[in-house]
Amino acid sequence: MANPREAELSYPLGDALPAPGRSLELAPGVRWLRMGLPFALDHINLWLLRDEIDGQAGWTVVDCGVANEATRELWEQVFASELDGLPVLRVIVTHFHPDHMGLAAWLCERWHKVDRACRLWMSATDFQLARLASSSTVGMGGETAAAFFASHGLTDPEAQAKIRARSSYYPSMVPAVPPAYRRLREGQVLPIGVHDWRCIAGYGHAPEHISLYSASLGLMISGDMVLPRISTNVSVVDVEPEADPLRLYLDSLQALLPLPADTLVLPSHGKPFRGLHARIDQLQEHHRERLDEVLAACAESPRDAASLLPMMFKRALDLHQTTFAMGEAVAHLNTLWLAGRLQRRREADGVFRFSA
Repeated sequence: MANPREAELSYPLGDALPAPGRSLELAPGVRWLRMGLPFALDHINLWLLRDEIDGQAGWTVVDCGVANEATRELWEQVFASELDGLPVLRVIVTHFHPDHMGLAAWLCERWHKVDRACRLWMSATDFQLARLASSSTVGMGGETAAAFFASHGLTDPEAQAKIRARSSYYPSMVPAVPPAYRRLREGQVLPIGVHDWRCIAGYGHAPEHISLYSASLGLMISGDMVLPRISTNVSVVDVEPEADPLRLYLDSLQALLPLPADTLVLPSHGKPFRGLHARIDQLQEHHRERLDEVLAACAESPRDAASLLPMMFKRALDLHQTTFAMGEAVAHLNTLWLAGRLQRRREADGVFRFSA
């Protein structure tokens, strides 16, 4: 959903965007890349951080893009023109989703040296889930995903067939995961070049998403936790059907409030912006309104998640968007149900319906 209060944010770079295969410098040693995605959300922002490890000067890459030829070609252009002749020393991935993780194995292998490994760094939870998902799609397609969505009212035969057919969804964009990694965790301080970056774990969008904050630069690489124009997807998936990711996500947003209000936020989608506190308030308000709408609908009559989609998403959705929308609808229902504000009942047709 587009942000109706976007005017409360400021964009220091205006409408400037990095050209394909090129970077824009945001601060000394911090460069912004932008690469395409094969979805309605058609781009991802990636970051280059000037680094030095064991006396070797080079770069840390933050997030990777999906594994396809177009993205690899853009990376090769970056290597040729944007690294000042220096190597990539390590790859940081904020979380396991394919637009962030996709080319991690390729990048690590591409820059591996006999005397110096180019290592992947990410949270343990997301690393292990990426390993699982790259060999067996988790939450995004296949028989178990189809059955999960059917249990929440998405029983249309065509949609069901398409979801079952998406069993290779994640592996198609993340065909391999590096065999070894370095763990990132909440509160860890990571020296990157001459600056320290603090790891901030966030929950709800991914199991253990890592954002990076540099006090000396006044920057936060927010990943998908805080986006300026759209609300972050927060979904329940088949492997954890009674989860409450929305509560985890809202609590994670509150944990970002101690950061300075003038922090320059570097999001994975959209443009770098200032107005972190305002955006957190906007996202909290957005989900409060959604929860109130869902509660009111369930007070009128028992509702399943699929029946809520026209109310929650007032635009046409393709199958990719519908699966995310279903996950979001279940997330809002689960938050209300687990808080005792809704009752959940599985009816004779096998569908969960929620009532006030």
